[in-house]
Amino acid sequence: MGSRPAAGGGRWVDVDPERLTRWVDGFAARHGSIEPAVTGYGVSLRADDGETAELHAPPGVTGYRNLSTFVAAAIAPRRVGLLLARKGAAALGIAVGDKLETSKVDTSYVQSRTAAGGWSQQRFARRRENQAKAAAGDAADLAVRLLLPEAGALAALVCGGDRRTVDTILADRRLAPLAALRAERHLHVPDPRHAVLVDAVRAARAVAIHLSP
Repeated sequence: MGSRPAAGGGRWVDVDPERLTRWVDGFAARHGSIEPAVTGYGVSLRADDGETAELHAPPGVTGYRNLSTFVAAAIAPRRVGLLLARKGAAALGIAVGDKLETSKVDTSYVQSRTAAGGWSQQRFARRRENQAKAAAGDAADLAVRLLLPEAGALAALVCGGDRRTVDTILADRRLAPLAALRAERHLHVPDPRHAVLVDAVRAARAVAIHLSP
């Protein structure tokens, strides 16, 4: 379970769906009886002492009517696409539940930054940008081969890494069906590798909980 500060106050915690019932019981034990309410983002919990917890549904989780069906829907296996990218690297996969079923990691050379100035700096910047565009094109080709044929069976597409690079990849017209599945959740990940992709499966299915300040 991870914890991080929330913009505007409070904090976020990420809870595996299988541990969610225990987490809710612990929240009630600390703050008093709770009143759940279904919201647009998931389920809100308000405790007797005024503390609140906002349980945000994982990507692809729908159809819940109350707290218990929310938990059941979060635990149920879903087929989710993953697209993690930074300049020069991309990791793509398909997960079913907590298992990575298919994956591919692609790396391309993108020149490092330089301290040179003037025309040399401008030439370097253009060359680096062209290399980054070529790498994004390669990642888009890979997404066409690996993810696009499964688009109709995916509950969501969860992306992570550098947003601009991901945006560039999904701007490929061939990937419009995948772009339509893109989840609001964006994962903060290091340079995409297979191990990072495996960790992303857990992050993609976690219930993100916002705790009041």
